[in-house]
Amino acid sequence: MSSVADAAIPVVPVLQSGKWHKHSSNAGGDVYNPSTGQVIARVPFCNTDETAGVVAAAAEALPAWGETPAVERARVMFRFRDLVAENFEELAALVTREHGKTLPESRAEVQRGMEMIEYACSVPTMLMGDTLSNIASSVDAETVRHPVGVCVGITPYNFPFMVPLWMFPVAIACGNTFVLKPSEKVPLSSVRLGELLTEAGLPPGVFNIVHGDRHCVEVLLTHPQVAAISFVGSTAIAKYIYETGTKNGKRVQAAGGAKNHLIIMPDADLDQSVKALSASAYGCAGQRCMAGSVAVAVGKVADPLVEGLCDHAGGFRVGPTDGNESVDMGPLIRREHLERVAGYLDIAATDGARVALDGRRDFDGDGFLLGPSVLDQVETGMRVAQEEIFGPVLSVIRVDDLESALEVGRNCPYGNGASIFTSSGYAARQFKHHFNAGMIGINVGVPAPMAWFPFTGWNQSFFGDLHIQGTESVHFYTRQKMTLTRWFASAEESHHDPVWKTK
Repeated sequence: MSSVADAAIPVVPVLQSGKWHKHSSNAGGDVYNPSTGQVIARVPFCNTDETAGVVAAAAEALPAWGETPAVERARVMFRFRDLVAENFEELAALVTREHGKTLPESRAEVQRGMEMIEYACSVPTMLMGDTLSNIASSVDAETVRHPVGVCVGITPYNFPFMVPLWMFPVAIACGNTFVLKPSEKVPLSSVRLGELLTEAGLPPGVFNIVHGDRHCVEVLLTHPQVAAISFVGSTAIAKYIYETGTKNGKRVQAAGGAKNHLIIMPDADLDQSVKALSASAYGCAGQRCMAGSVAVAVGKVADPLVEGLCDHAGGFRVGPTDGNESVDMGPLIRREHLERVAGYLDIAATDGARVALDGRRDFDGDGFLLGPSVLDQVETGMRVAQEEIFGPVLSVIRVDDLESALEVGRNCPYGNGASIFTSSGYAARQFKHHFNAGMIGINVGVPAPMAWFPFTGWNQSFFGDLHIQGTESVHFYTRQKMTLTRWFASAEESHHDPVWKTK
């Protein structure tokens, strides 16, 4: 931990009531450029009073924003979307600078984030309720969706631009106010989003940003003015967020970790499968919850698959990404995370697996670089087959048939995503219906849904009832009110027959 007030390095500001504040707290952390290993900013860790102040600002702005017509709220999202499009390249470069993604990966992240804003622009249509006249004699029924209140988003480091946009555009368009607590490792993209929202005309206090560590999160989880919490991160923390938030009366959606399986059948197109597996396992340096981390090779495909993976991934150009578009894979987020991921190669070898491709190399510079790795002869009980590594390591499990591949999934505590590579419609259908995961791909390496569909993790990959994205996100950020209406005729009206009787 470092002081945030003792150097010329810029301090990341807090957004509260439409104004940017630089807190002078000595508690804070460093923000790195993973490509160079250099500190580029310092982020404050807000204390209890500072965090509570940001929540109070959101609560103060809530009544007026909740009464703002839904169409006007959507118009802010339209303007926000246009500003993101105008600043597209700048935003992608910012993601690359603070996270380490390649520039094409960062552009893809910004594009996916824009799609969530576009989805939020359509929220007025999804807020429309249901009506039924004469549900009983002279009684009409209707439902109306209302905002839930002050909403909180706690986001991870791996998608600093996109994941916040999974949350606050829909929440705000539904009439809620929002407090974003971005990862302290990558706060700069969130700050830029806040600047663009302000430029789009969002009233002060509707969107706020607070920075901090676990103490800040605890305040958000227990604050009486917070109504709903959205979280993306590791399974252990997701479970804690869900249990603590619900115990304190919050509505919670908490997406956790994953161990995503890629099934390769003997009839699969091997070249296409190798390319798809490599993109899935090593894209964003493996730092994504939908990354393929276990390849399940069925039958005779195992040997040529491992050979193909080693040849293809072994040719990846790994290096700094900031200002460099000539690399295929960039750095990991921090030095300590690199060492943790690399340590799994030794763990695998000790457990009896074969390191077919070792990503540990001597790289120039001080960036947090690690190349792609392939582990062969992995057994289902090994740590590398069970634990989320969150780095560029692909484990290969060999099985005899499809049923054995399905069994691998049934024995996994997670349930985020899984894909099959095959030319058999029967195998694809069996996999689709029976694999133990909430997001399924058929000849698709990363079955991540786009904005219009929910991010449907299962088991230890999700805690809650309503998922992120899609119509479930609108349902999460609203609550329904049902009204039954009966009108009695006045004395004067009772002397007249209904209009329909006179025709």
